[in-house]
Amino acid sequence: MGASPRPCGPPPDPSLWAALGWTPDPSQWDRLQALNEELKSWNARVNLTRLVEGDDYWIGQIFDSLWPLRHLLTQEGGGAETLQVIDVGTGGGFPGLAVAIALPRAQLTLVDSVGRKIEAVRAMAAALGLADRVELRWERVERSGRSPECRGRFDLAIARAVAAAPVVAEYLVPLLAPGGQAVLYRGQWGPDDQRALERAAAPLRASLESVEAIELPAGRGVRHAVRLRPLGPCPAAYPRPVGVALKSPLGSEPERGGRRFNPPGGGAPAHPPAASADGAADRG
Repeated sequence: MGASPRPCGPPPDPSLWAALGWTPDPSQWDRLQALNEELKSWNARVNLTRLVEGDDYWIGQIFDSLWPLRHLLTQEGGGAETLQVIDVGTGGGFPGLAVAIALPRAQLTLVDSVGRKIEAVRAMAAALGLADRVELRWERVERSGRSPECRGRFDLAIARAVAAAPVVAEYLVPLLAPGGQAVLYRGQWGPDDQRALERAAAPLRASLESVEAIELPAGRGVRHAVRLRPLGPCPAAYPRPVGVALKSPLGSEPERGGRRFNPPGGGAPAHPPAASADGAADRG
C-alpha cells in the first residue's frame, strides 16, 4: 500500500466483526482505515456518498458490503483459483473496494456510468495499493454485458442500490460464468418482489437460489441478499440495448394469449440507472 493511513476516528465495535465471523488482519485493517480517509477526501470534491463517518462508514459501507459474502471471507485461505468479481453500479466504490480489501485473492471489475465517480474510485484504489486487482470500466452495464471482456466471465456479480430487482437481474446474469452467482443487495423484500424476480429470471435462464435476511448492527434496518444462479448460457438477446431494462423490466409486460410477452429489443434513452426505490443498502 502507499502512504500510512491517517487517523480516522474511533474503531468500530468488535461486535461488528463477530457478526461477520471474520476479523481483518493488520494489512486489511490499515486499508479499511485508509479507505475511510480516501473516501472522505474524495467526497469533498465529488459527491459520492453521505456514509463516510463513524458507524455510517463501518456499518453502512463496510459491513453492508461484506455480510452477503461471509462464506467467502472464511474460505479465503483455500482454493487455488482467483475469484473474478464484478460490481455493477459501484458509485463511490462499494461494495467493490471493501470486497477487494477483504478478499485478497479476488480480481475486481467495477462498473459505473458516471465518469467522475469512476475516476475517484480509480484514484482511491491506487492509493490503497489495489490497482493491480481492481479494474474500472466507465460505461453502462448493458455494454459490459455484451463486451467479450465481461460477458460470461465472472464467478460473482454483485449490485447494491442500483435498480429494481428484475432490472438488476438482466444486468448481472449475462456477466456470469458457468456455475457463477449473482448477488442482489436489497433492503425490504417480500412475496411480490420474489415473484417479479422469478418472472424476470426465467428468460435469462437463471433461477432464484436463496434469499437471506439480516438486521444490520445498531438497529440500522433490515437487508436481504438475493442470489441467482444461471441454468445455462444467457440468451444472446440479453442484456437488451441501453435503457430498455429500466423502461420495460423483464416479466412486467402484459399477458398475450396466456403467455407473458417480453420483447428482446427496442430503443430507449441512454440515461443512468435510477436508484432502487426500495431503500436497499443506501449508498447515501
